[in-house]
Amino acid sequence: MFILQENPINPPAYANPQNGALASFEGIVRGDAQGNARVNALLYIADTPACKTEGEEIIKEAYSLFSITHAVCIQRIGKVNAGETAVWIGVWAGHRDDAFKGCRYVIEEIKQRLLIWKKEFFIDGTSKWVYGPQTPVIL
Repeated sequence: MFILQENPINPPAYANPQNGALASFEGIVRGDAQGNARVNALLYIADTPACKTEGEEIIKEAYSLFSITHAVCIQRIGKVNAGETAVWIGVWAGHRDDAFKGCRYVIEEIKQRLLIWKKEFFIDGTSKWVYGPQTPVIL
């Protein structure tokens, strides 16, 4: 399951007697950026339809590559303050190895393939776009 949302993330509870492991990743907005500038917040902008389609494809791939029973990725969009969770991934499996591998796969693919852009807002009132592998030039 892949979810884009503006609200704060509350990781879902999921129980299945087949699960022996849950591996999760929580990406938190840091209060500093490269060059030690103080970050107040990030603004995440997404191509929502494309992200939902590609995010679901990534989850589907994780199921086919690893012996996992359940996988969820929740990505925040909009303004996310320093210290808040920007992305949460949970992968459940019968054993820890598949849970860890599935979780790692999902975050790495999300970072590379989703059309999500971010802008850093600093405590001094300045801001700048952060460029990544999928980032177009934004004026």
